[in-house]
Amino acid sequence: MTMILAAIALAVAQPASPPAATSVSKPLGTPAAEEAAVRRAVADVYAVISGPAGSKRDWARMRTLFTPDARLYAVGRNGLSGGSLEDYIAKGGPMLEKVGFTERELTGRVQMYGNVAQVWSSYHGTSTDGTVNVRGINSFQLARDPMGTWRVHSILWQQERPDLKIPTDMKGRR
Repeated sequence: MTMILAAIALAVAQPASPPAATSVSKPLGTPAAEEAAVRRAVADVYAVISGPAGSKRDWARMRTLFTPDARLYAVGRNGLSGGSLEDYIAKGGPMLEKVGFTERELTGRVQMYGNVAQVWSSYHGTSTDGTVNVRGINSFQLARDPMGTWRVHSILWQQERPDLKIPTDMKGRR
């Protein structure tokens, strides 16, 4: 997620009484299955924002990948810019669709604890016309909902620049 997209404390109170039987969480799967599900969620985000110029994005699908209160922020030299998922769609969506943009993961590192996951995902993004060619690192935070689906709660990203290179072990293949 790049400068083109830059225009664009998880605090959960526990109920005093146990949740109703209909909201009992689905048990965790195997660590490998849960990590695969987290990686799929991240890959799905990349897939939704990517496409050629003139191609509509599936914003309804994107909304299913995120928690209702998700946040997306770019870190730049002047601080943070971004906001809610709806802000991202409203501000960045028209540009993604007009110019065309493809972003792919170079390398991803997943860390998990119970129903919380953190993914460090280096990326390479290009516009259809070649005017945008950027790399950087996305920090995805995901939460597993009671039905067992991993949803993105936030993405914080920073673009590579001459004085801030992607670490060698996060460069992947280009």
